[in-house]
Amino acid sequence: MTGVTQRTVLVVLFDGVQSLDATGPMEVFAGASRAPGVSYDLRTASLDGGPVRTSSGLTLVPDSSLAEAPVPHTLLVPGGHGTRDSHPELTAWLRAHAGQAERLVSVCTGALLLAEAGLLDGHRVTTHWNYCAELARDFPDVQVDPDPIFVRDGRLATSAGVTAGIDLALALVEEDHGRELALTIARHLAVFLRRPGNQAQFSAQLSAQTARREPLREVQHWITRHPDADLAVESLAARARLSPRHFARAFRAETGTTPGRYVDRVRLEHARRLLEDTSDSVEQVARASGYGTPEAMRRAFVKALATAPAEYRRRFRTPVSTT
Repeated sequence: MTGVTQRTVLVVLFDGVQSLDATGPMEVFAGASRAPGVSYDLRTASLDGGPVRTSSGLTLVPDSSLAEAPVPHTLLVPGGHGTRDSHPELTAWLRAHAGQAERLVSVCTGALLLAEAGLLDGHRVTTHWNYCAELARDFPDVQVDPDPIFVRDGRLATSAGVTAGIDLALALVEEDHGRELALTIARHLAVFLRRPGNQAQFSAQLSAQTARREPLREVQHWITRHPDADLAVESLAARARLSPRHFARAFRAETGTTPGRYVDRVRLEHARRLLEDTSDSVEQVARASGYGTPEAMRRAFVKALATAPAEYRRRFRTPVSTT
C-alpha cells in the first residue's frame, strides 16, 4: 500500500444502535477500499469492547473498546433507539476524544449524543426529521436545520435518518477520492448518487400533510400531475370550488403549507427528475415543469439548491448503462 493514504473510520457502537446507521456507511467505505490506491481502515468499538444488541435484535461484536481504539480520521456516531437512553460515559468519551478526529460524523439520532457531549454548539446540523424539534429545544445553542438529508459544517457532518447515512458516506468518498469512485460504489450498492445534501428529507407530497377534504386532496394530486399548468391560487381555488381566500386558508390549515410553497416544491422536484432521468434540454425541462423560461428555473434552483440546473444535471444525472 506504498503511497496510499489510509483513513481510519471508527464507528461507535452501543446497545440500541440502528444497525443500518452503522453498516450502511461502512459498506460505502469498504466498497471504496476495493479501488486501487484507496484505503479506509474500518474499526468498530463499544465503550467496554463487549457485543451490543441493535434496535432490530441483531448482535454486533466490535473490534475493541473505545479506550483501545486508534485515533481515527473519521469518527462516526450512528443513531437508533439507544440514543434515548442515558450514556454519560459514552458522551464523556466523545467530549474528550472527538476533537482528535479530522472528521466528526453523525447519522440520524447520533446527533443527540454529539449534542449531549457539547460538540454541536454553534454548528448547523440536522438529524432524523422526527427528532429535529427535540434537538433544537433541548440544545438551543445548536442550529438545527430540519430539511436537508445531510449538512456539512466544517469538519462536522450530520445526516438525517437511516439511508441518509449512505448518501453522506458517498459524499465523503467523493470528497476524498472523486466523483467517479463514488458513482462506482453507488452502482454496486444499487443506489442512485443523486441526492445533494440540501435535498429535503421528504418530497413535497410527504412533507405536506394530505388534506382531509376531498376537493383539497384532489387539488394536491392534480398539482403533482400537472406542474406545467396554471397553478395560481385563483385557478386552484376554482378547481376546488372555493373562493381564493377560503381556499388558501383551508389549504394551509389542512396541509401545513401554503399553496404557493407546495407548487414551488412540486415544480422543483419535477424539474430535478427530468434533469436526472432524461436528455431533455434545460428549456424543455423548464416548460414541462411550469417555470416557463430557463432563467426562471435557474433562479428557483439557485434559491433552493444553491446550484444552476445545468450543474445539477452534471452532478446528479443517472448514468446511462453501456451494457
